[in-house]
Amino acid sequence: MRGTGSDWESSKGIAKAILYDRGMRRKWLGRWLMVTIGWMAVGLWVIDGWLGDQAWRFLVWWGVCAVLACVLMIFALYDALAVMREERSGRGGG
Repeated sequence: MRGTGSDWESSKGIAKAILYDRGMRRKWLGRWLMVTIGWMAVGLWVIDGWLGDQAWRFLVWWGVCAVLACVLMIFALYDALAVMREERSGRGGG
């Protein structure tokens, strides 16, 4: 497994940039929202018959949808708290 240390450091750097930069956070929140809405729309209108055929498909599909929505809410809460912290410290952001 060559280069895994550098991959890990690179991933940490990307995550840090997303979490600490307000603009990047908002872009990722928007992307995550679109994925979640798309996932729900496909389940509701495109493959609803296929999902209704078997209970396990239905549960897995909507379970993933629930996880996506929960992650989105947690990320939005983090963004709100980060903005409050930035405004209190006078850094702004943007």
